[in-house]
Amino acid sequence: MLNGFLNWVAYGVAHASVWHIVVYTLVLTHVTIVAVTVFLHRSQAHRSLDLHPAVMHFFRFWLWLTTGMVTKEWVAIHRKHHAKCETVDDPHSPMTKGISTVLLRGSELYRAESKNQETLTKFGHGTPDDWLERNVYSRFMWQGVGLMLITDVLLFGAIGATVWAVQMLWIPIWAAGVINGLGHWWGYRNYASRDTSHNVFPWGLIIGGEELHNNHHTYPTSAKLSLKWWEFDIGWAYIRVLSWLGLAKPRKLPPRARIGAVRPQVDVALLQTVIANRYDLMARYAREMRRALRAELNRLSLAAPQGGAASPSQVLRAARHLITRERETLDAQSRAVVDAAAQNSPVIGKLLQMREDLKAVWEQSSASAEQLRQHLQDWCQRAEHSGIGALQNLSLRLRSYQV
Repeated sequence: MLNGFLNWVAYGVAHASVWHIVVYTLVLTHVTIVAVTVFLHRSQAHRSLDLHPAVMHFFRFWLWLTTGMVTKEWVAIHRKHHAKCETVDDPHSPMTKGISTVLLRGSELYRAESKNQETLTKFGHGTPDDWLERNVYSRFMWQGVGLMLITDVLLFGAIGATVWAVQMLWIPIWAAGVINGLGHWWGYRNYASRDTSHNVFPWGLIIGGEELHNNHHTYPTSAKLSLKWWEFDIGWAYIRVLSWLGLAKPRKLPPRARIGAVRPQVDVALLQTVIANRYDLMARYAREMRRALRAELNRLSLAAPQGGAASPSQVLRAARHLITRERETLDAQSRAVVDAAAQNSPVIGKLLQMREDLKAVWEQSSASAEQLRQHLQDWCQRAEHSGIGALQNLSLRLRSYQV
């Protein structure tokens, strides 16, 4: 009898090999990631897709078992992150709280914000509020993860406790740390969204496509996060499978810019198309600015600065990583660097000014459609008569959007 007990402690009822345990752990943690990205994030927080009630109940039960998170709390905190992004009210911005704090203490930030009743009331609306949610999932949060611990230990013996620990740490590390931390600190940006969101590559298989964080902040209500041909969103792959099975229905996808013949005039239909494709347009604007900056550097003399002052080429080099960023996201020192570049290069100065003028087309909430149409028509005329190739190319691109 003692030998039998010791055998169970060592191997559990499954008598699984090390590789079986590793596969089991990876599969279960992956299901947890899928539950977070498909159910909590895309379906609940942003309403970008509808899920069949059976699928929703499975995800809710699974998250109760493997995370103990309450749907309303997670949704409210994430919505507040978007509403207050990069401000002192952002629950987990590395810009205000520091990258090390978000990376290492992301779960603590989450727990602290989950106790903020104002956040839950303002941002947690529309989440499940049935009998199960009120009397099981929200009321007995630790019992779910406790049941998971018992299951792991019964299956694998003492090593099951380690398996459970990995499951419990998976979301705090990858979601609270990597996505919320690195996703606003390091990576590449397809779009100049008004925050510091970055795409963190190549962690898609591990964190469900959530590594495409800049794409998400650009189109937060899209059920699909991959936008470039080389990007892969495994969460979207699962949504497609669920859609084929009749268990999910995407509600919104990012607009796809279509290019046709150049339109001679800006009309209201083209205005609306430009506004819908503004992120594609501004991404192209950033590329044109980088080309213009390289051309300016090649043109300017590389002579050493005279009298201790920096040469124009040195000033432009100092701004090369800043000029494509939204001015609102720059600190005072970075803005001064960009302003110096504008003063040293009329071309760069003109591009920066025209960028702000173009953004006014979709930022003037009080202007009428006719006023905005005239503003955009005037912008195109000034761009095409500027003598600057980058602006001329941008105007032609703008007038080529297919209505």
